[in-house]
Amino acid sequence: MTQKAAPPGPKPRVPGAALLAFRRDPIGFVMDMAKYGDFVHYKLGRSDFYQLNNPEHIKEVLVIKHNLFMKSKGLQAAKRILGDGLLTSEGELHSRQRRLIQPAFFHDRISSYADVMVEYTERQMGKWSDGEKLDIHHEMMKLTLAIVAKTLFGADVQQETEEIRAAVSTSSEYFGRFLNPAAPLLDALPLPSNKRFAEAKSRLDATIREMMEKRRAEETPHDLLSALLHARAEGVPMMTDKLVQDELMTLLLAGHETTANALTWAWYLLSMNPETEKRLGEELDAVLGGRAPTVKDMPSLEYTNAVFTEAMRLYPPAWILGRQALEDCVIGGYPLHRGSILIMSQYVMHHDPRYFDSPKEFRPERWTKEMKAGLPKFAYFPFGGGPRSCVGEPFAWMEGVLLIATIARRWRFVHEDGHAVEMLPRLTLRPKYGMRMTVKAA
Repeated sequence: MTQKAAPPGPKPRVPGAALLAFRRDPIGFVMDMAKYGDFVHYKLGRSDFYQLNNPEHIKEVLVIKHNLFMKSKGLQAAKRILGDGLLTSEGELHSRQRRLIQPAFFHDRISSYADVMVEYTERQMGKWSDGEKLDIHHEMMKLTLAIVAKTLFGADVQQETEEIRAAVSTSSEYFGRFLNPAAPLLDALPLPSNKRFAEAKSRLDATIREMMEKRRAEETPHDLLSALLHARAEGVPMMTDKLVQDELMTLLLAGHETTANALTWAWYLLSMNPETEKRLGEELDAVLGGRAPTVKDMPSLEYTNAVFTEAMRLYPPAWILGRQALEDCVIGGYPLHRGSILIMSQYVMHHDPRYFDSPKEFRPERWTKEMKAGLPKFAYFPFGGGPRSCVGEPFAWMEGVLLIATIARRWRFVHEDGHAVEMLPRLTLRPKYGMRMTVKAA
């Protein structure tokens, strides 16, 4: 491939202007950068950043030349919370851990989780009453946390869910700091946020250690925690108690928050689009006839699936990916130096009018078989792609569809007038002020 000249990008007159703009409005910044073209260069601080806004370039980084890159500095800093779990580990360690964890997400295994997902959802719905005002984001976080703990670790944390959820929320908020180049300096200061994080992490560490100790002391079904502890007992290289704990922490945090966020945005979008909400209800009536959904209903819940798909297009839970070049290389015809940071934003690609008509509109009906067949792979990639794609993607798809079907057949949500809806782009894309909604019988 013939190498190209330097890619286009902003030429700020004031040093640090780009970094300030990114910190003030990360999503607005990457959307603005996409206006420069498919391959954009800018500096944040002293580092060279290259933003890729073309599916083929993204594929080149995540799939074709994935071995030339490592996770970006932000996720490396996230080891403060996640240790060497799947999200942050590299090289042979990552490959070995993924091979151990992958079977928990094979089709036959995740199908067995469906009953727990529906049962826990109905249990949570049983606490709601017609006309009650709730923070639906809060409710979805509690629900998905309980589901991931039960299905993957065999632990029933529902009695402790609120305390654990609060610790998870504090830890998740702390992730926002990793977008800040001054994070190491801030960590060293006696800030109230540092104290809150230390207390939250201590609470989560204690919860995970308790899960591990209980599992060692009892005969239990084969689940992910059992597999990890068995590997530890069999002396699998590198599998230490600390590493088991890191994997559990990663799966506990990443395994529930992304789905909770996607569901929260889905409920908000449905409340703003009554015709879509009506069509969803019609499908649920036709397929379920008033009963709870099962895994066998999944193929028939086409519109429900499209609602979840479209919600993750408009509000992708993982809204940005970063990679750092391990050596000099060429991507998209542009030469890059070792240490260069590449940015690929799901939010940017999911709102690109080249691939999605009226990209700001919530239109689940757009997801026809023909449309999906013609869509480039990395025009829509809510779970990443390549060898580092989210290991829990099939789990999240099933959970999202089943929870929407279970809840929407009995309840609808009305967004509270005056409640501000604003995106909070951290490691995941959360609603900044929660999601205040009134529960109504369907």
